[in-house]
Amino acid sequence: MDADSPSQATPATAPAKASTASAHGEATSAAVPAGGPTERSSSAASAHGEATSAADREAMPGGAAPAAGGEGFSGRPRAAEQGSASNGNSDDTVLATSVVGSYSVPEWLERLKTDFYQRRISGQYLEDIHEVAIKAALKDQETAGVDIVSDGELRRDNDIDYFLARMPGIEIPHVAKTFYYDYYDAYVRHPIPVDDESATLGLVDDLKFTLQYTQKPVKFSFTGPFSLARRVHNEAYASLDDLVMAFARVLNREARALALAGAAVLQIDEPFLAGYPEEVGVAVRAINQVYEGVSGPTRAVHVCYGNRYARPVWEGHYEFLFPAILDAQVDQLVLEFARKGYDDLDLFKKYSSRTLALGLGVIDVKNPAPEPPGLIAARVRQALQVLPPDRLMINPDCGLRHVPADAARAKLQAMSAGAAIVRAEVLGKSTTSIEA
Repeated sequence: MDADSPSQATPATAPAKASTASAHGEATSAAVPAGGPTERSSSAASAHGEATSAADREAMPGGAAPAAGGEGFSGRPRAAEQGSASNGNSDDTVLATSVVGSYSVPEWLERLKTDFYQRRISGQYLEDIHEVAIKAALKDQETAGVDIVSDGELRRDNDIDYFLARMPGIEIPHVAKTFYYDYYDAYVRHPIPVDDESATLGLVDDLKFTLQYTQKPVKFSFTGPFSLARRVHNEAYASLDDLVMAFARVLNREARALALAGAAVLQIDEPFLAGYPEEVGVAVRAINQVYEGVSGPTRAVHVCYGNRYARPVWEGHYEFLFPAILDAQVDQLVLEFARKGYDDLDLFKKYSSRTLALGLGVIDVKNPAPEPPGLIAARVRQALQVLPPDRLMINPDCGLRHVPADAARAKLQAMSAGAAIVRAEVLGKSTTSIEA
């Protein structure tokens, strides 16, 4: 299959080793069988159960969700602006913890998303459910001690469709899906109207909702132009690179607006880049276009080896990113380490930079077993042999979408505890050992 075929799962000629990825059988087998929207299994009811308030439970299927724009969990309105989330300025931000983006998708939400595509529920009903799920995910992260939180990307069906469906100039002939996580077939038949200032993907509205329901700094992630272009039938541009750069110009408007709206961290996700290592040059040019004129938030880029149905799509090392990535106008690289080992930390010695920070993956999202805090601490200490604490942020390898909710909570709690152990060591403070 050619590189820009939307049905493609792995590149035809990628230097990296492609692993087998199953169809969505594993995911659908765990989902609640399609039924009435008020029907919930006991396991689905437990997902996020501890984090959902009584008011939110009333807003679950059969009730009305609270309107956007209300008060946060603390009962105080959320400020509209936040500062940058860079490390090292205070005790609170030394070795700060964050998530990569997505959060555990409970079974009842998988079923309702699929019900929407089967025309069993309305779009407004699904949006109400999304708001409830996002508030529960925020509460989970806060309770786990995560310093910089996200909306869990719970409005998004996968890493691509949410953006392509809103991208000006993209055609999606068939919007029905058998399973919500499937990809659309998307086409670009005419050049993207990059100069249409009125065209918006609506991402700012998503951020503003999140800011209303947390006092924590918020990370906002979005799929980058390189990966988006790999999922589109290109019938408009002689070169796929031109489509990548057109997407980058549209995403630049979104990034500027998100910065003004109060995001603490902006993160471009490039899940396909590891499969096309020879294309890192155009990816970096597109990243710079997206972040042109963006100031205030920490500007991050996340590159992993795929997380489709909790399985890697590619295997390899991050050597391909260097030295090209040093030309990217970014503050932080968010990379996968826990699953594949920490040998690639040496790249930060080989290709030195005085400013580039690392989002250190310390949680294996492809293994549901929670890591002990002591293991997290050991991984952070290993990274501190290469980078100073003011250039490290602690996060999972990738999104937590496929991790069961109870395991996701346990993993985040362990991550926070492990980071706290090393933070106390760095700051010279005593702490009760919890490394078991």
